[in-house]
Amino acid sequence: MKQSLYLILSAFVLAPQMLIAQEATAPEPAPSRWESHHTIDVGGETVEYDAVVGSIILRDTQEKATAELFYTAYFRTNAPSGTPRPLIFAYNGGPGSASFWLHMGIMGPRRVMTPNLGQQAPPPYPLVDNDYTLLDNADIVMIDPVGTGFSRPTGDATGEDFWGLDEDARSLTQFIRRFLSEYERWNSPRYLLGESYGTTRSAVLSRHLQGANIDLNGIVLVSAVLDFNTILFPPGVDTPYIVNVPSYAVTAAYLDALPGGKPADLDAFMKEVEAWAITDYATTIIAGGAVDPAKRQATIEQMHRYTGLSRDFLDKTNLRVSAPEFRKELLRDQGLVVGRLDSRFTGPTGDLLLSTPSHDPQSTAISSAYTSVFNAYVRDELGYDGEREYVPSGVARPWNWDRGNNIGFGLPGIPNVATDLATAIQRNPRLEVLLVNGIYDLATPYFAAVWTMDHMGLPPELRDNIQRADFAAGHMMYVEETLLPQWKQTLDAFIARTSRQTLMQ
Repeated sequence: MKQSLYLILSAFVLAPQMLIAQEATAPEPAPSRWESHHTIDVGGETVEYDAVVGSIILRDTQEKATAELFYTAYFRTNAPSGTPRPLIFAYNGGPGSASFWLHMGIMGPRRVMTPNLGQQAPPPYPLVDNDYTLLDNADIVMIDPVGTGFSRPTGDATGEDFWGLDEDARSLTQFIRRFLSEYERWNSPRYLLGESYGTTRSAVLSRHLQGANIDLNGIVLVSAVLDFNTILFPPGVDTPYIVNVPSYAVTAAYLDALPGGKPADLDAFMKEVEAWAITDYATTIIAGGAVDPAKRQATIEQMHRYTGLSRDFLDKTNLRVSAPEFRKELLRDQGLVVGRLDSRFTGPTGDLLLSTPSHDPQSTAISSAYTSVFNAYVRDELGYDGEREYVPSGVARPWNWDRGNNIGFGLPGIPNVATDLATAIQRNPRLEVLLVNGIYDLATPYFAAVWTMDHMGLPPELRDNIQRADFAAGHMMYVEETLLPQWKQTLDAFIARTSRQTLMQ
């Protein structure tokens, strides 16, 4: 009996020690890799390439594994010999979105086809060769940040170690550094290409990379938001109302909701509204309650003509209309709501009494196609046979927006990372930025991005480092089939010039 009791007590005493020993000797996570070879035609040219679905292990300062970060990379194998090939690191936004949108929409060698406007038909969804991929001229790395795609924390790390403005940038800085070493690409021209929050990420990441002595040739900002003051409509802040008006105007013009009919020249109309927004409209709303009544009434009348919103509605909102309110109000009398990601999309409004929309018609129209096709593609064509499920979006995760540089009284303020990008350009005057806008984007409005670029405080000699390319599309301009040639030409020209400039000068 004594012996039995001793054995039982020993088990309870030794069990924690045994567990500790097991944890201490737990196997190190090993990088994953699935490789395949493919061929496509791009612009009449045969492009042979290796596709790699793989992962890189991120580590802390003690070299303990903290995360397994997955990517899909495409390397052209029959490229002309000579100068090093450019390397593009690309990702979507969220924060918390995987990279499958850009991946299957435009960046990868295969893409999903969706209608330009309207609801996608049910599966099966068409997957075709992408004639507009950049792979003929640059190698491509699609990154899924920790918590998205197949990427996960490991060891003692948690998601909160990676989910924040600087936490995210630090993890991708380490990823890029390790990737360049693993693939021996340290002397390749380097690019970041992000969409939506991915542009926020690129601004912060560019500064972190410089801190690691990794300069960039170029940054492509697709549907950019760097200053969140321009899209959040906080009480008492007039800037977002000013910079959103041009998007309301082009949307109303497209949907034939302007009282004077469609403008004959859309470009001229855009410039006219932009100029009015930052002059007459801005001075009216900035004056607040002190505005002259006659000027206020004239502004209501002009805004009615430019946006199609009723005079009564504009009067009741005190000339301050948020993007959600605009989307709900413009076609309310038709029982329709306007799309957020692409304002050319409309859908049933639901409860007519609500002041803001219940859904986004563009998002619901194509999300299933992108999710389904990527999951089939990565398994059937790229050979992934792992047990992890691909996480398209972790929308519920917490995100740390505080950077420790509060504006006073301990307040963190609304994020504005334009200063990060400005610092990167000032410290690397050869760094160029391509700002890619969709004019029908009500999530990250085009003029808000232009406004932000104009308020970065760059000296005159560096302002030309930023180029602007407008697309007659929404947030995801690559959804529109007719605009894919414009994307290809714009991006090819940008990469060709910026990747060769060092050798030429």
